[in-house]
Amino acid sequence: MKKRFLQFALIAFVLFAQDTIAQELYVPRNIKKAYENGTRSKDGKPGVNYWQNRGKYNMEISVDPKTRLVSGTETIIYENNSKDTLRNLVIRFVNNLHKPTSSRGSDVSSDFLSDGLTITSLKIENEVYKEDAKNWGTVGNVKLQKPILPHSKTTINIEWNYPLSKESGREGQIDETTFFVAYSYPRVSVFDDYNGWDRLPHTDRQEFYNDFNDYVFSVKAPKNYVVYATGDLLNPDEVLQPEFASRLKKSYTTNEILHIANEQEMKSGIVTKQYDWNVWKFEAKNITDVCFGLSDHYLWDASSVIVDKKTNRRASIQAAYDIKGTDFVNSVKNNQYALDWFSNNWPGVPYPFSKMTAFQGFADMEYPMMCNDSQMGDPVFAQLVQDHEVAHTYFPFYMGINETRYAFMDEGWATTFEYLIGIAEHGKEAADNFYKEFRVKHYINDRSSEEDQPIITMSTQVSGAGYGNNSYGKASLSYLALKDLLGDDLFKKALHDYMDTWNGKHPIPWDYFNSFNTSTGKNLNWFFNNWFFTNNYLDIAVKGISADKKMITVENIGGFAIPFDVVITYADKSKVILHQTPAIWEKNQKTAKIILKSTKKILQIQLDGGIFMDATPENNVLLVK
Repeated sequence: MKKRFLQFALIAFVLFAQDTIAQELYVPRNIKKAYENGTRSKDGKPGVNYWQNRGKYNMEISVDPKTRLVSGTETIIYENNSKDTLRNLVIRFVNNLHKPTSSRGSDVSSDFLSDGLTITSLKIENEVYKEDAKNWGTVGNVKLQKPILPHSKTTINIEWNYPLSKESGREGQIDETTFFVAYSYPRVSVFDDYNGWDRLPHTDRQEFYNDFNDYVFSVKAPKNYVVYATGDLLNPDEVLQPEFASRLKKSYTTNEILHIANEQEMKSGIVTKQYDWNVWKFEAKNITDVCFGLSDHYLWDASSVIVDKKTNRRASIQAAYDIKGTDFVNSVKNNQYALDWFSNNWPGVPYPFSKMTAFQGFADMEYPMMCNDSQMGDPVFAQLVQDHEVAHTYFPFYMGINETRYAFMDEGWATTFEYLIGIAEHGKEAADNFYKEFRVKHYINDRSSEEDQPIITMSTQVSGAGYGNNSYGKASLSYLALKDLLGDDLFKKALHDYMDTWNGKHPIPWDYFNSFNTSTGKNLNWFFNNWFFTNNYLDIAVKGISADKKMITVENIGGFAIPFDVVITYADKSKVILHQTPAIWEKNQKTAKIILKSTKKILQIQLDGGIFMDATPENNVLLVK
């Protein structure tokens, strides 16, 4: 009897151990080390020893439209808050992507290429360094003469210049007298607690990873050029004629959409002060980057909207666009709606910055407090693109996501918010149809292996369709599946806990997983493992119905834990919809049993995944005899 008891006990222990192991997620060795060091915690919060570095940037930048030369002088006070002694300083200059020798993810034209960055002076702690950056790619390294000690500051002085590319992408020349100037200054790369220096090159596909810094900067531009930038304009009366400065100031306090400067006013040269050059001064604090655009003929609209109803705090909303930019006529109105909706619905966090400017360009790209969008010729699609870029305010600009390694941590959320605001703007049917057509259809109808790589795969290790789907559609589906699983209230609570904990910091995927586990009080590792660490895809099927017509069996061929509806049509032509949340897959991710309570005769059973489009919809229908 004792022997048999021990056997049962051993079997029970093995089964318990297997279940426990199944609930564990793969954690890389460097993240395990961060747990050991106390910089991160398994409860999803920053560890007791968490730190991050930051800088104070003071920059004077000049743009010469005739030569397309951008030049600058900057002083950086860099804080090393780590326990490490830094013997190298890693400098990042994204625009070296334009150098012929730089690595790129795609072919480019000759108009895209340039000589890249030239450093004319570099001093660190008043020590002169003979560095011109001619041999740098998008990342350069400076061997320090005096190491930066733990918990100390160092002062870096750089003078530099580079040519804007004639062909515009995320930055560059828009037309002969319009430019979008982004990633325009040498910056200290991120030194973090789990990888040390971020030395990954920028190749134009993956996006960015930056520290939260404070910026005071000026942009020197010729008269009649208006400068639009991240941050607050500090000196409107010094650069604008009184009437236009007055209009701009009025826009900060009203919902009325004002035309700050129209086509004729810009052509007449009466908008800016008429010095040969004007110096536009801006400030932005605790933000990951700054950028600006300038033009001598763009139309300028502005208004504002209350983004925090508790304090009545307003955010300025502006638009700068060409007379032919018909999509942008409604930019301010659309962004009034977007900032209000994002602040009060999803994610339901008040817009954290003082401004949002839509600038007509080519990139369809987000920047702190700005978006650079192209003319679509389709106002509905243009609004969706603008919504998507503005949604990035939260991920990665409020949350300091490492987009380079984990693009799904920002693109997936922006795609999710894009879909949710789309429901509010155009109705669920239209939003569902667009989401399926634009985010899911190509992925699920392509059987090639790159489509089914695990989402957790580092973004620099996937390309083409694999990168796009892991970052956008598949990641977004995982967030929407989790929303369905938890319900809106608990999902929002967990999302807010995650955002409150990590805003202004650098969360990684395991912080997201662990934070949601803690906030919900549930072990969701089965769900995270299912969606992020597998080669699953979207494919369920009706396997059959029991002889007594009381139980339906659904097979999960693709493996993803998705929600779905069971649509039952009865002999009397009536229908019932039984919604199944992803919880149905928690215990058995291959097969699910659905108990039927009605005694009416069944004609047909159909599975409908909605936006979770099925790879083989033909096996989603069962005719019952």
